[in-house]
Amino acid sequence: MVSTAASPSPSKVTLGVRLGYAVGSFCTANFSTIPGLLLLFYMTNVLAVPAAFAGVVLFLPKAWDLIANTLVGRWSDRTVSRWGPRRPWLLAGALILPVSFVLMFAGPPLTGVPAALYVGVTFLAAATGYALYEVPYKAMPAEMTTDYHERTSLLQWRMALIAVGIAMSGILAPMLAGETAAGYRTMGAVFGVILLAAMLASFFGTARAPFTGPQKSEGTLREQLSAARTSRQFLWLLGLSSAQTLGAGVMLAGAPYFAAYTLDDTSATTTLFAALVGPMLVTMPLWVWLARKLDKRGAMILSGMLFTVGALLLLATPAFGGLYAHLCVMIVGLGYAGLQLLQFSMLADVIAYDGVVSGERRGGVFTGLWTAVENAVAALGATAYGWVLSMGGFISSDPEHPVTQPDSALVAVVIGVTVVPALITFAGVLMTLKYDLTADRIAAATGTAETTTGTTAAVPVGEETGQDGGRPDPGDTHRAGN
Repeated sequence: MVSTAASPSPSKVTLGVRLGYAVGSFCTANFSTIPGLLLLFYMTNVLAVPAAFAGVVLFLPKAWDLIANTLVGRWSDRTVSRWGPRRPWLLAGALILPVSFVLMFAGPPLTGVPAALYVGVTFLAAATGYALYEVPYKAMPAEMTTDYHERTSLLQWRMALIAVGIAMSGILAPMLAGETAAGYRTMGAVFGVILLAAMLASFFGTARAPFTGPQKSEGTLREQLSAARTSRQFLWLLGLSSAQTLGAGVMLAGAPYFAAYTLDDTSATTTLFAALVGPMLVTMPLWVWLARKLDKRGAMILSGMLFTVGALLLLATPAFGGLYAHLCVMIVGLGYAGLQLLQFSMLADVIAYDGVVSGERRGGVFTGLWTAVENAVAALGATAYGWVLSMGGFISSDPEHPVTQPDSALVAVVIGVTVVPALITFAGVLMTLKYDLTADRIAAATGTAETTTGTTAAVPVGEETGQDGGRPDPGDTHRAGN
């Protein structure tokens, strides 16, 4: 960044820096999508790994993220360098993740448990590289400018490229992978290059980014983790987000199986994914409008219900066929678009509110915890779907030795993509009802109120009111160590 000294005033982020930062979203989108979409199928249907064991192998590296992300967040908070506190970690991640990603799909000719162990080790290395990059990357926007609207504009670029990246990885990756080990090696190499290019581009593209944050965070790691634990809003948001992420992760892991065994068309994985992410590319302005009209909590409830209803309607696919399935997935995609936008926006609200109430800056630790849990829960989706397949008696195989699945396994394929994610996501909707950080509450805490034109106006301190729409309750967020 331009300087490691905090800027005393809001900073204008140039178009070049916005693009330089946003291009890193291709790393976020691709590494979040491809393992969840294809790695379980690769292990069970190409490497002949038993489904239940494959699910466990996929979860363990992400469980490591619970530790790694928290540590990386703390380390980057305390880093002092001529590149700023975050950018050295972006470079470190760029040196590890792309190579490890390629190796995941380019292993020796192994099958069964030995193949699973190889994939698990390389996935662990890739997850470590992703932690080194992603946690500091997510913390950067808050330090580029102190202006609320400028930060929102910056993040809109990121969300747009995330949508493009998800569409690219969900459509191109299955096409390249096919159903052979050679196809998966090609896919791994192509996306390894994409990851490297995106990560290096964001490192160099943010070289001139303004830096408005403090040099170091205060308090020990234990004290800051305690502070996050006592933030009621953060915990409810983390819980509802985890439910939504798990539901989406289960459905994502099941997509190749649903295409192969329910639609009897392996290429349908690509078209189903296009139906899922297509709404994300075109409905962001709609969800921004709905968040203003319904408040973010109301819009989040609506998006969760759309996801839930679409998943349940998908249950009738065996009776109505492929076109019906794609229409149902589009309903799911409409809800998924809202979930993706609103989660990140509400996290920014929670961090800002915590800073006002506590008087301390601990966004890095909050972001590290969020990313750690998000990654672990996303990986648990593949594990959960593997368990559903195992309970249904699914038989693992490889391309040279195809098998006929029992009827119970075919039922499990459908149930795992429909009922299971629907129930999990609905649990997230119920948790959203407990989330109480509304626009009025944030305005009262910061001493501003939104006008009808969308600008903000000062609120006299003496006119701030109580908990139901006014002065923040000191019990909401405690100081670290209390």
